[in-house]
Amino acid sequence: MRPIALGVCAAFFFAFTFILNRMMDLSGGSWLWSASMRYFFMVPMLLIIVMSRKNLVPLLKEMKTRPSYWLKWSFVGFGLFYAPICFSAAYGPGWLIAGTWLVTIISGSLLVPFFYETKQTAAGTVRIKGKIPYRGLMMSMIILLGVALMQYEHATALTIKETLLSVFPLIIASFAYPLGNRKMMEVTSGRLDAWQRVLGMTIASLPFWLILSLYGFFTVGPPAPEQVWQSAAVALFSGVFATVLFFAATDLVKGNMQKLGAVEATQSLEVLFAAAGEIVLLSGVWPSAVSWTGMMFVILGMVLHSYVSSRPKKTLLQPVNEGKITG
Repeated sequence: MRPIALGVCAAFFFAFTFILNRMMDLSGGSWLWSASMRYFFMVPMLLIIVMSRKNLVPLLKEMKTRPSYWLKWSFVGFGLFYAPICFSAAYGPGWLIAGTWLVTIISGSLLVPFFYETKQTAAGTVRIKGKIPYRGLMMSMIILLGVALMQYEHATALTIKETLLSVFPLIIASFAYPLGNRKMMEVTSGRLDAWQRVLGMTIASLPFWLILSLYGFFTVGPPAPEQVWQSAAVALFSGVFATVLFFAATDLVKGNMQKLGAVEATQSLEVLFAAAGEIVLLSGVWPSAVSWTGMMFVILGMVLHSYVSSRPKKTLLQPVNEGKITG
């Protein structure tokens, strides 16, 4: 239950991303600055934490051994994840973006065949290529139905172009985030804790954010002071608190793709937290009955997904040593 609890806490802090991004968009701030400034602020915050734990030198040594892997998978896990989310904030309220983002639960399940699980056999510990968790995937379809209901009324008020510009970037982000996270877990192979891994990926993704911010400076000008402090808040709540909590949860279940999918399913609660936050902080429009029905389907799907993913398979192979994975 501990990984699930950490996942729920991460979902609460992740919801600030959608609320504050919507706030910045409504005040005229560019998504280019919303995306890049979050990671600029995350660097000093995480540096203080990692240095206080005396873990900076091991991180730098680890990054030095495989710099190309860090650059590549950090760009995927952070760059292709957060830039599309900020872009989509211009096309709907935060709770709607949060709800659509939850297709990442299905995306994460579809990525399983690209990774290996650690299993115990009579011959010893072996690595077996993962198989799509169909039981969990079927429960994810309930979540997808909930997302479709939430999008239904909103989509009728948008053109096809606007709908695609809202949904397509989120689909890219939904694959990029779990892919980058899982690949970096393989690369580090348990040698780094969650704080170190998040800091390392943030530093490695800085070239992308620098390019994005330079483009923003020459196209829309510098960010407004209000957008600066809002981006700092996103960096703290979502970039530091939520990301580290989520990475800590996935670290507890790495090597077991079914349980990893269950942890990722807890992020479905983001939509409820985002809806409540927008109503309270932005005086947002109360979601319709259809949208609330969709949210309930999302929560139901999350609970069922977690249940079936945690049930043991009837097999002679039993997972062992879930905290480690051979690289």
